Amino acid sequence: MKIKEGYIVRKIGSKYYAVSAARAAEGGGMIALNETGAFIWDLFKEENTLENAAKALAEKYEIDIEIAMRDTEAYIKMLSEVDALA
Repeated sequence: MKIKEGYIVRKIGSKYYAVSAARAAEGGGMIALNETGAFIWDLFKEENTLENAAKALAEKYEIDIEIAMRDTEAYIKMLSEVDALA
């Protein structure tokens, strides 16, 4: 899975925002991301698997793979709900 084309990510203060150029005209398409969310977002700019992303998250933040998998699954679910995945 991967993020749909057309999103632009910008950091403003301590938050990151992903904006869909196509959906901005409709008044939507903005997703607020924290640092961890931005890290996972970057992993899915190209085709990636849930397992690979969870492993990368566990390594970066030095957390158990089970926690990383749970968090990555929840994040992917959110991205799916806002129709950000291709």
